[in-house]
Amino acid sequence: MSAKKSTLFYSVLIALTSIVAGMVLASTLGLSPVSFAGSVTVPPTNSAPLTGAIDATTFRTIAQDASPTVVSIRTTQTRPGGGLEDFLGFQNPFRERAPQGRQAPPQIVQGAGSGFVIDKNGYILTNNHVVEDASEIEVKLSDMDSRGKWLHAKVVGTDVLTDSALIQLTELPDHPLAVSKFGDSAQIAQGDWVMAIGNPFSLGNTVTVGIVSAIGRQQPTAVNGRVEEMIQTDAAINRGNSGGPLLNIRGEVVGINTQILSDQGGGNLGIGFAVPINTVRNILPQLEKGKVVRGRIGVRVSPTPMTREDAEDLGLPGVGGAEITDVTDGGPAKLAGVRAGDVVIEFNGKPVHNSDGLVAMVVATTPGTTVPIKIIRNKKTQTLNVKVEELDVQAEQNLSAPVRPDAPDEQPKETGFGMSIEGLSPGIVRRLGLPTGVGGAIVSDVEPGSPAAQGGIRPNDVIIQVGGVPVTSVTQASKALDAVQPGRTARIIVWRNGQEQLALVRKR
Repeated sequence: MSAKKSTLFYSVLIALTSIVAGMVLASTLGLSPVSFAGSVTVPPTNSAPLTGAIDATTFRTIAQDASPTVVSIRTTQTRPGGGLEDFLGFQNPFRERAPQGRQAPPQIVQGAGSGFVIDKNGYILTNNHVVEDASEIEVKLSDMDSRGKWLHAKVVGTDVLTDSALIQLTELPDHPLAVSKFGDSAQIAQGDWVMAIGNPFSLGNTVTVGIVSAIGRQQPTAVNGRVEEMIQTDAAINRGNSGGPLLNIRGEVVGINTQILSDQGGGNLGIGFAVPINTVRNILPQLEKGKVVRGRIGVRVSPTPMTREDAEDLGLPGVGGAEITDVTDGGPAKLAGVRAGDVVIEFNGKPVHNSDGLVAMVVATTPGTTVPIKIIRNKKTQTLNVKVEELDVQAEQNLSAPVRPDAPDEQPKETGFGMSIEGLSPGIVRRLGLPTGVGGAIVSDVEPGSPAAQGGIRPNDVIIQVGGVPVTSVTQASKALDAVQPGRTARIIVWRNGQEQLALVRKR
């Protein structure tokens, strides 16, 4: 055998030996390599009606079947160094001053949460706030000894609005993973039995039972001004339960536990919230890609449900639609000609039943798509074409504070809505940037708890339109407001922060 062939032979032999040794070592440690080639296999949704009696073994069976799919999550964050001074807010007099130019060592902060396995390749759903900014993520399965080795994981994708995150184990156990079953959160109703499983206070695999207290409960998100509909439950949820599953009586995931209403002690008060699993399931393909892309047209809509009286006042064909309260300057809707006070009754050929329906349609539209929207303005139907743009979550969090102008000299006038209005001085017009030819009356005071306050009217708003009719003076604004009958809703267009916004104020 030549020297060249001999070298090649032994190189191959060494490589094969190394592979075999690695496989043996992995087997010994109870680990096997993860293949990242495949995509997430989303569990199928069971939309069959929830029927059947509850007996003494119902919750025991759910716990036994679902617990193996639930994991405890331990995270580590590395923060810039700081000592007692950072905590107290002043220099610690008992600590020697560090040499000039030397930085304090970084702080290591650990957190805990929960999650549940959705794919045999180690994909796990949890909350974004559980893994956000984590430098290390470790996972413990329900059958692992708490003193043993935890499995490492990595972030695949996160979403701030739904507070959801998809992570994946970078090492797998020597046995197949138990995978969660998905239920249909659209079927959940007030009064349904539910179970929460998680890692409260680092007490892994803890089970609590309760009922659905409410559905469609709007809760604020990490993005200012945006809300998400959630399931409210009285099943005990505490710190560490975040990211764990909320299960129906078939043991199927119907929500991801994410928030609690708590006192200063951080304990359970019987009010917890879960993101509906249908909401997260819809964005899973995007979470797998690392980023959730949503559409945006630059409007705010009224959260108040449309009544029959509202439909009559607005000239709508039926009780439904989404009333625009605010149009972002320079946004797609503004460029298309949408105004505050318009009511959207169709989006891309589909009827809009309410504000939530419009929001859902917009965010689900691919950015860059131009869609027709049908609106009602001054009881007349119009069709506008809006080019949907991508929602920039970071930009949404940067909201500007309102500017308070100087008060005019004219005496304030009461309106019967719990607010006072005054005339506009030239200085106020300049400072507020009112367009040429636009007049009205400025709100000088709003009584707390009044109809105006409840309708969103703020001091320094400039009333420029009432009931679809422009007003150019205090007298006109006052007469228009006086003409609103008790029990009816006044639709008031105000100028705020350089743009028109709609306020709905119900007269008592």
